[in-house]
Amino acid sequence: MNLLNGPEFSRLQGALNASEMRQRVINNNIANVDTPKFKRSDVMFEDLLEQSMGSGTPQLSGKRTDPRHITIGPSAAVPETQVMTDETSVMNNDVNNVDIDREMSLLAKNQLNYNFYVQQISHDVKMMRIGIQGRS
Repeated sequence: MNLLNGPEFSRLQGALNASEMRQRVINNNIANVDTPKFKRSDVMFEDLLEQSMGSGTPQLSGKRTDPRHITIGPSAAVPETQVMTDETSVMNNDVNNVDIDREMSLLAKNQLNYNFYVQQISHDVKMMRIGIQGRS
């Protein structure tokens, strides 16, 4: 039985971890806003997750009974979070590319996403507890 090991819960856990990493990366960008030649970084998770899940059209999928079997169809595995550095753009004369207004808005957006993920995980665990105990 996959209570907390299912693909939906794994995706939520991956999104929560990505949001935590994004918080650290954005804080690093903000801390280095005046550092000459500093290049901002960003966390890639949602795009990688979307690619791993496919286009949403139903596809042939197989059941793996052994971890050594080859996966048939879209993978249920959550992709690894990647930190990408933007080396191409320039924001200031000192070759720094951190825009403080953009970073602050990304920070606020990330905080909202993090709160949503925590609430969703808490709700899922609460529903499982209600299902097991039979009461709220």
